[in-house]
Amino acid sequence: MKSTVFGAAAAVLFSFASSASAADVSACLITKTDTNPFFVKMKEGATAKASELGVELKSYAGKIDGDSESQVAAIETCIADGVKGILLTASDTAGIVPAVKKARDAGILVIALDTPLDPADAADATFATDNLLAGKLIGQWAAATLGDAAKDAKIAFLDLTPSQPTVDVLRDQGFMLGFGIDVKDVKRIGDEDDPRIVGHDMTNGNEEGGRKAMENLLQKDPGINVVHTINEPAAAGAYQALKAVGMEQNVLIVSVDGGCPGVKNVEAGVIGATSQQYPLLMASMGIEAIKKFADTGEKPKPTEGKDFFDTGVALVTAKPVNGVESIDVKTGLDKCWG
Repeated sequence: MKSTVFGAAAAVLFSFASSASAADVSACLITKTDTNPFFVKMKEGATAKASELGVELKSYAGKIDGDSESQVAAIETCIADGVKGILLTASDTAGIVPAVKKARDAGILVIALDTPLDPADAADATFATDNLLAGKLIGQWAAATLGDAAKDAKIAFLDLTPSQPTVDVLRDQGFMLGFGIDVKDVKRIGDEDDPRIVGHDMTNGNEEGGRKAMENLLQKDPGINVVHTINEPAAAGAYQALKAVGMEQNVLIVSVDGGCPGVKNVEAGVIGATSQQYPLLMASMGIEAIKKFADTGEKPKPTEGKDFFDTGVALVTAKPVNGVESIDVKTGLDKCWG
C-alpha cells in the first residue's frame, strides 16, 4: 500500500484577496481536549497561521475526549461572536451535527479537522489524514511482521469512546482490512466475527484509559499478541499494562498519530509501527481556508477522488517489512508534527 506525505505544495494551495480587513476576520478552533499532544500541536498551527494572516482566533476544547456538550457550547459562543469560520475536531461526530448546521445557517464556514462528521457533508469541508489508509498501513505491517503466525493472532482493540466517532471507526476498520479481517459493515465497529479478535475496550484517547483497557482485555484473554490502539497516548498506557505482567516483549503494539513522543516510543520499541499524520498542517490550512472564505466567499475543495482534503499519512517503523512502504524513525522525528 502506498503511503503519501503531503508536501510543501500545500503552502501554495490558497492565495488570498484583500477585500476584508484583518479586523473583520475572526475564527474559532474547537478541539476534543487541550491536553492531548495532537491537539496541542493543532492549536499551535492554527495560532501561528492566524497571527500571520491577521485572523483573530479563539480556542475551545472539551474537558476530556468525548465531551461533546462543551463543544456544542463552544459552537454557540462562536455563532454569537459572529466568527467567519470554525475549525472543529468533533468528539461526537453525529451528535454535534445540529449545532454545526446552526453555525452554517448563520453563514459560518465549518471545517472538520482530522475527524469527519457523520455524515461528512455536514461540514463545509474536511481536512484530514486518510484514516482508513492509516489503519490499513499498521494492519498490513502487523500481519507481515507476524507472517504465518498472523492466522492465529489474538488481537485487542483499544478504541476511543462508545459513540464510535468516525476517526475511531475508520482506523479500526482500516487495521482489519490491512490485517485480513472481514469487517462486515465498514461503517461500524463490533459486528466482526473473526475469532482472532479478543475484544474492544475504550480509552478516551489517553494513557490511563489505555492502561485500564489493556488490563481489561488481558483478563479476557492473557494470550493477546497484537494491540491496535486509537492513538499513541493509549498505546503508551497499553505498554505499561503489558510491562506490569511481563508481556511487553511478546506483543505487537500499533497506533496512529506520529507525534514526536510516539515516534520516540517506536524508536524505544514500545510501539512497533505508527501511522504519522500532520495536525499542524491541517490547522494552518484550515485558517488559510477561513481567510480565503472571508475575502472571496470561496470554500475549499476536496482532494480529487475523495470527499475530504487529504493532508497525508506515512507509516513510521524501525522494522520495515516487504510490501508496506514506510519511513524510518529519523525521518519520522524530522516530520513530527508537521
